[in-house]
Amino acid sequence: MAKEKIVILGGGVAAMTSAVYLTENENWQEKYDITVYQLGWRLGGKGASGRNPYLGQRIEEHGLHVWFGAYVNSFRAIETVYNQLNRPDNMPLSSWQEAFKPHSFVVLQEFIENEWQTWPVDFPTIDGNPADGTLDLHFWQLLEVLIAWLHKFIETLEDEIEQANKATKLQTKKSRDRSLLQHLATEITDAFDDIEDEVSDFFNSAHNELKEIWSSPKILATQLKHLLSLRSNDKNLQNPKDRLVVWYIVRKLKRWLNSEAIELLDENPTIRRAYICADLAIAMTTGLIKDKVFSKGFGSINNIDFKDWLKKNGANEKYSVESAPVIGFYDLVFGYVDGDFSKGDVEAGVASLAMLRLMLCYHGGVMWKMQAGMGDVIFSPIYELLKHRGVKFEFFHQVEALKPATNSQTDNLISEIVMTEQVSLKSNSYDPLVNVKGLPCWPSYPLFEQIEDAQANLLQDNNINLESFWSDWPEVYEAKFGHTLPTKTLKQGQDFDKVIFGISVASIAHLCPELIALDDKFKQQATQVKAVATQAFQLWMNKTDEQLGFNYIPESQERPILSSFSQPFDTWAAMSNLLDKEDWPLNNHPKNLAYFCSAYTCDDYPDKDVYDFPAQQKAIVKQNALEKLNREMQPLWPEAYHGDEFNWDVLYSANNLQGESRFDEQYWRVNVDPSERYVLSVTNSSQYRLATDGTIFNNLYITGDWIKTGVNAGCVEAAVMAGMQTSRVICGLPEKISGEDGFEPDGAI
Repeated sequence: MAKEKIVILGGGVAAMTSAVYLTENENWQEKYDITVYQLGWRLGGKGASGRNPYLGQRIEEHGLHVWFGAYVNSFRAIETVYNQLNRPDNMPLSSWQEAFKPHSFVVLQEFIENEWQTWPVDFPTIDGNPADGTLDLHFWQLLEVLIAWLHKFIETLEDEIEQANKATKLQTKKSRDRSLLQHLATEITDAFDDIEDEVSDFFNSAHNELKEIWSSPKILATQLKHLLSLRSNDKNLQNPKDRLVVWYIVRKLKRWLNSEAIELLDENPTIRRAYICADLAIAMTTGLIKDKVFSKGFGSINNIDFKDWLKKNGANEKYSVESAPVIGFYDLVFGYVDGDFSKGDVEAGVASLAMLRLMLCYHGGVMWKMQAGMGDVIFSPIYELLKHRGVKFEFFHQVEALKPATNSQTDNLISEIVMTEQVSLKSNSYDPLVNVKGLPCWPSYPLFEQIEDAQANLLQDNNINLESFWSDWPEVYEAKFGHTLPTKTLKQGQDFDKVIFGISVASIAHLCPELIALDDKFKQQATQVKAVATQAFQLWMNKTDEQLGFNYIPESQERPILSSFSQPFDTWAAMSNLLDKEDWPLNNHPKNLAYFCSAYTCDDYPDKDVYDFPAQQKAIVKQNALEKLNREMQPLWPEAYHGDEFNWDVLYSANNLQGESRFDEQYWRVNVDPSERYVLSVTNSSQYRLATDGTIFNNLYITGDWIKTGVNAGCVEAAVMAGMQTSRVICGLPEKISGEDGFEPDGAI
């Protein structure tokens, strides 16, 4: 039987995940012949990183990359890669446990009365391997998280409000509300033996029609937590009284908060922060029940922005809707249309499900930090494993077009793939990795010594970026050599049978115009699922976080990951953990490393022959970064300033540059290329996401965080799930993908 030839276009997370699972069976080569075609010199897509040989083999990223402890599928995939690769124990990052370390310390910034206030959050560590977790949670299990969250903060609020001599006793008067408390009492007393006297008195008063019912916020929140624990275990959605009890109690707690807490919020950060968290939990609980998400699914609330949904369900607009946790979530997903920070837009279903999963499903730390660049930790091991398994890689191949079959008698098929061969190599293959202190890494530049000399010299003389959509390399090449770059056309039935399209959604319009002209749903996917440009810069520094004046370090000594700060560059991560994986001179090396990133404002992308567009945008990013340091970092780094002037000496300079010019040795970038933009989840867009085999073309499989996955948001987990789905449709593996039905209802009435 002839092997099926599979072509994979692109080397991002989804594409590489599909390749890993397509090659899981030992006899896969009896069935498939797999070739990956990659633009430029490295794998990674938006997650590509490089090593700069001219500056300490430093790590240069597209932005900040951290994994969440709830990335169940991602950890399963990377655990598979490291276990199968079986690196020697004496090699750096020989196992996934060495490549990732749990991280619990997150910092939010609040802007209160024209001043920034720091809100440090040290999440609890939860034992276990993220790969052993699950995203397949029932409605009651998700609600249990919200109520546990609510319970935690209600306890804090009752204590604080009592100290402020405000009311903490609650009375229930209406007969309907009494009947709901009777239901609660019956459920709890039937299930638990050790009921405290105070709670027993409360339950007795609910059953005795002659007694007044008095309780406290703590009592109500605790008993509600017990009820949700019962329903979480039995997953019984049939009795509407359970939902009515939840509805009644959270609304009663909301009225109490509005009555007793509001006037204390501006002066007391403990009360304000507990109020914000409790209020958000109440609004989300109210919305999930009122909108019948249990019977309609999370997808049913994707027709409204998350902030608007919170407002609709009673969240305090001033304190909660525009709070640091909510803003931080929008920052996390770059949730700003065209990078306009006044146009936040994230689907409510996507946002609420993601937040609940991140809080409930994590193991180890709520986040996990990679211990080198993402290219080093993720894409080098994947490349090495796939290469060992027999997957072929063709670097320096730029996809120009996918063409459909023109014979109307045939099925809808991809008939041709047109590519440009960007360079001529000295040998038949390209060896892409470099060794940095024993670790295989991707370089920040092509390895020119493997490219034919005349082309290599021309590339370097003209500072050509072979990864750029706006590259003038074809013109430079033709002017020098008198002919165009060679092209390659792959033909269906000869060079390929199946195509995995792993290039991001913003590229579809450029690479697949003939396809979307024939497939309306594919066209809607290309136009309705949006992407946003991003910006980032990295600073190598001479001072530690404490020496810069940031003094909110927990006992664990973890470095902060901070968000909801001033825009742009609303996110800062202290990344000194990476310095030992770089290769600086022993007598002249940086002490600290800071990463910044955010969305980038751009709503107009020119034609690909406007070659100076990337440089123009990168210059704006540099100016944004300088503005950040000159004017906005003092609240976080007070010791980095002389008066109100930023002290440029805190920046490390290998060449001892002076003043602001020290910034020129730092790293900054703008991600405007179609394949680099971050995929958004704007209101009403999930409905346009297709499954991996959802186009009309029978031999085309789309994959990426932009397809329908059960996450439907731009992130590694969605990309991994997409790659898994692609592989499963083709070969049946993996059989199980955790969380892919997350937007489906649980079947209640």
